[in-house]
Amino acid sequence: MHSTFLFLIAALPFLGALIPGVTIRAGRTVCAAFALAPTLLALVLLGLLAPSVLAGEVITARIEWLPALGLDASLMLDGLGLLFAGMILGVGALIIIYARFYLSGDDPVGRFYTYLLLFQGAMLGIVLSDNILLMLIFWELTSLSSFLLIGYWTHLPEGRQGARMALTVTGLGGLALLAGGLLLGDIAGSYELSVILTRGEEIRSSALYLPALLLILLGAFTKSAQFPFHFWLPHAMAAPTPVSAYLHSATMVKAGVFLLARLWPVLSGTPEWFYIVATTGLVTMVVGAVIALFKNDLKALLAYSTVSHLGLLTFLLGLGTPFAAVVAVFHIINHLTFKAALFMVAGIVDHETGTRDISRLGGLARLMPVTALIALVAALSMAGLPPFNGFISKEMTLDAAAHAAWQGNGWIIPALTTVAAVFSVAYSLRLFVHVFLGPVREDYPRRPHDPVPGMWAGPALLALLVVLIGLMPSALVGDLVAIAGGAVVKGALPYYSLKLWHGVNPALVLSVIAVIGGVILLWQHGPLLRAWAAARRPEAKAIFDATVAACVAGADRVTRALHGGAISTYLAWFAAFALVLGVLAWAGGAHVPGSRPPLPIPPTVAAGFVLLIVATLGVISVHRTRFLALIMIGVIGLTVSAGFVYLSAPDLALTQISVETVTTLLLLLALNFLPRHTPAESSPAQRLRDAGIAVCAGIGVAALAYAFLTRDFSSISEYHLANSKTGGGGTNVVNVILVDFRGYDTYGEIIVLGIAGLTIYALLMSLLSGAAGRRLRNWRDTTPRSRDRHPMMMVVATRVMMPIAIMVGVYLFLRGHNQPGGGFVAGLVVAIAFLMQYMASGFLWAQERQRIEYHALIGTGVVIAGAAGVGSWLAGRPFLTSSYGYFTIPPIEEFELATAMIFDLGVFLTVLGAVMLMLYSLSRMARVAGETINIEPMDVDPSRRAADGEKEES
Repeated sequence: MHSTFLFLIAALPFLGALIPGVTIRAGRTVCAAFALAPTLLALVLLGLLAPSVLAGEVITARIEWLPALGLDASLMLDGLGLLFAGMILGVGALIIIYARFYLSGDDPVGRFYTYLLLFQGAMLGIVLSDNILLMLIFWELTSLSSFLLIGYWTHLPEGRQGARMALTVTGLGGLALLAGGLLLGDIAGSYELSVILTRGEEIRSSALYLPALLLILLGAFTKSAQFPFHFWLPHAMAAPTPVSAYLHSATMVKAGVFLLARLWPVLSGTPEWFYIVATTGLVTMVVGAVIALFKNDLKALLAYSTVSHLGLLTFLLGLGTPFAAVVAVFHIINHLTFKAALFMVAGIVDHETGTRDISRLGGLARLMPVTALIALVAALSMAGLPPFNGFISKEMTLDAAAHAAWQGNGWIIPALTTVAAVFSVAYSLRLFVHVFLGPVREDYPRRPHDPVPGMWAGPALLALLVVLIGLMPSALVGDLVAIAGGAVVKGALPYYSLKLWHGVNPALVLSVIAVIGGVILLWQHGPLLRAWAAARRPEAKAIFDATVAACVAGADRVTRALHGGAISTYLAWFAAFALVLGVLAWAGGAHVPGSRPPLPIPPTVAAGFVLLIVATLGVISVHRTRFLALIMIGVIGLTVSAGFVYLSAPDLALTQISVETVTTLLLLLALNFLPRHTPAESSPAQRLRDAGIAVCAGIGVAALAYAFLTRDFSSISEYHLANSKTGGGGTNVVNVILVDFRGYDTYGEIIVLGIAGLTIYALLMSLLSGAAGRRLRNWRDTTPRSRDRHPMMMVVATRVMMPIAIMVGVYLFLRGHNQPGGGFVAGLVVAIAFLMQYMASGFLWAQERQRIEYHALIGTGVVIAGAAGVGSWLAGRPFLTSSYGYFTIPPIEEFELATAMIFDLGVFLTVLGAVMLMLYSLSRMARVAGETINIEPMDVDPSRRAADGEKEES
C-alpha cells in the first residue's frame, strides 16, 4: 500500500496537469479548484506516509523500466524526501490559491496551472527518486517546465530573455550533472541511490571522485544560483509573482541544495568538498547580500536575498560537519516560510499599487495594514531577529561558522559570515521601512489597499508559522528536523538545541554586531546607494549576453563553412571522416587473414555482379539525365533482389522488388513536373575529389565485408532459428523477427513511414499554396503527347490486374507468418495495384472514386499495431510478444492463428496509407497544373478532341 501511495504522489501532478486546459471554460475558480485537487490529494497521501517516515522507516517502491541500462522507476521516501515533498506540495497549494486572485482576466490561467503542475511533478520526481538516472530525467524536466513558467508572459521581452537565460544556465549544468551521475554510478556499481549512499568510503577513495564531484557540483551550483552562476535567478523575476514565490522559495533553486544534501554522506568529508562547496557558498552569501541592499525593485531585492540564503545553505553543507548539515536542514524550513511570504507580499504590493519600485513606495502600512503586518513578521525573520524562526537558524549558523577554519585561519569564515549577516539585516529592514513606513504618498500609480483574503491568506499562514516555529521550534518541527537531518548525515545526530536563547556565546555576539551593523547601513543607505551607482563593476548579464553572442557568431561561422546546402559536401565529409577512422583502426592492430576459404563463384553470379557494376557506373555517367538515371537505379534494385533470391532470402527479395516498383512508379510521376536534365553543379576538380573519396570508401567497406566473411563469428540468428516456432509460432524466421523478436523496431519503422507520408503531403500542400503553386498554375507542358492519354490496353490490363493483385496481397499477408510474405510486402503489392489505376486512367479519375481517407488509414494502422503491443502488456508479457494457437473448423483442416496477425495488419494499413498519400500529393500537383477529369477511364484528352472536331469541320 505504501509503495502504491508513493507512485500516486509522484504521478498526481502530471495527471492533474491534463485538467486545467479542459476546465478553464467553466471559469477561473473551477479551473483553480481542479488544479488544487491533485496537489491536495498528493499532500494527503504524503501525510498518511509521514508517521512511518517519522518513526524511522524508509519507504521504497520500484518498477523495472530499463534494467539493462540500470534505469528503473524506483522511488524512496525518507526524512529528507518527506521534508522537500511536503514543502513542494504545501507551498504549491498556497500558490495555486494565490495565483487565482493574482493573475488578471486576460492571463490564460489554464495554461499557467498546467505549467505549474508539470513543474510540481518534476520537482517531486527529483526528491522522491531512488535512481540517480531517474532523478536526472526529472532534473531536466524542471528546467524545461520552469522555462515555460518564467516565460509565461510571452509579451514581455524580459520574461522571454529570463526564461532563455535560466534554461541555458541550468541546462548546461544538467549536462554536467548527467556526466557526474554516470561516473558516480560507475564508481558505486549501481545507479540506485539507496545503494550509492552506503558506499561513501569506496567513492571518496576512487580516482574518479574528483571528476564526479566537480561535475555534480556544477549541476547543483547552476540550479541553486551559486556564484558565478547567480545572475540567472534575478532575471527570472520577470515571471509572474506566483512563479517567483514557488520557484525561488520552495522548489527549483532548492533542487541544487537538495542534491548536495542527498549526496552529503558520500561526497562530503574531504578537503575538496570543503574548499569548493563551503567557499562557493560563502562567496555567494556575501555577494548576494551586498547586491540585495542596493536594489530598488522589490522582487530583485528578494531575488538577491534568495541568492544569499542559498549561498548560506551551500556553505553550511560545505562545512562537512553533521551539526552544520542539521542547521542547513532547519534553515531550509525557515527560509521557506519567510521567503515565500515575502514574495507573495511583493506581488500584493505590485498588484495593488501598480509598481515594485521601492523609490516610489512608502507609507503603505496605513493603507495596507494586513499586508504590512505579514511583511513585518517575515522581514524580521529574514533579518534574524527574535522571536522569529530566522533568528534561531541564524544563531546556529554563526555558531557553526565560529568553529570553522579556512586554511588554518579561524577568523575568515566567521568574519565573512558576519558581513553577510550585517547586509542581511540591512536589506530586510529596508524592505519594510522603505516600503511600509513613512508618510503616505499621493503619487502611487494606483491607490493602494489590502487585497481580497484569497491573496493574503497564504502569506498570512506562512507568517504565522514564522512566529510559531520561532516560539516552539522543537514542538512544531523538531521531529522533522531530526529525521531529515538523520537522512542527510546517515549516522548519529550531533547535539543541537532548537530554542531562542542559548546564553551569551560567540554566536550571540556576532549576531548583535550584525544587527547594529545592519541598522547603520540602513541609516546610511542614501550615500551608500549613490556610491554604489557610481562604482564601476562587472555586469553578469552583460558578460552572459556577450558570451552567448560570441557563441552564436562562432557557430554561425562554422555552420556557413560546413553547411553550404550541397549534399555532396556533407557526404564527402562523412565518408572522409569514416575513412580516416577506418585507416586509424587498421593501423592500430596487426592484420590477421581470415581462416574461412572463399566459396566458388558461379558464372551466373559473376554475370550479375558485372551487371550491378555496369549499372552503378551507368548511374554515375548519366545521372544528370533524370529518366535514364531512374532506369539504371531500377536495374540496380532488381539485381540486388536477384542476389537475395540466390542467397535464399525470398522475403528480402519480395520486399526489395515491391519497394523498387513503388518508388520507381512514384518517381516517374514526380519526374513529370521536373526538368529532364540536372544542371552540372560541381567543377571537374570537385568531381575528381568526390570520386577519390567514394572509391576509397568503397574499397574500405568491401575490405571490411571480406574480413567478416572470411572469419568465424557468432550470430544471434541461431537463437532466432531455434525459437522462431516455439516462441513466435511461425516458421518464417524473418517475419517472426519483424513482428515479435524485433517488433518494437518494426513499430518504430512504420511510424517513421507514416510520418514521411504525412510530411510529403504537408510540404507539397504548403508549396502549392505559395509561389511554387503559382508557377505550376502557369506551367504549360510543351512535350509532345500521345493523342490517347490513357491507352485502352493499359486500362484493361490494370482492371484485370486489380483484383488479382489484391488477392495476391491478401495471400501474402495471410501466409507471411510461415511462408515468405507479411504485412509490409502485402501493403506494397496492393499499393502497386492502386498506383496502376492512377497511371492508367489519370489521377483525378481515380481520385474521384477513392473511398478511403489515407490519413485515417495511416493512423488506424499505427493504432492497431500499438494495440497488439498493449495486449501483450495486459497479458503480463513484454511489449509485442506474440501468442498463438491451433484451431479446427470443419471441414477446414487445422490452422494456426497468431496475435502477430493483428500487428501485421497495422503494418499493412500504414504502408498502404503512406504510399497512397504520397501518390495523392502528386495528384494534387497534377490538378494544380491543369489536368482535367476524364469522363470515362479511356477518354481522349478533351482539348485534343475539340481540336480534332474543328479540323474535321474545316
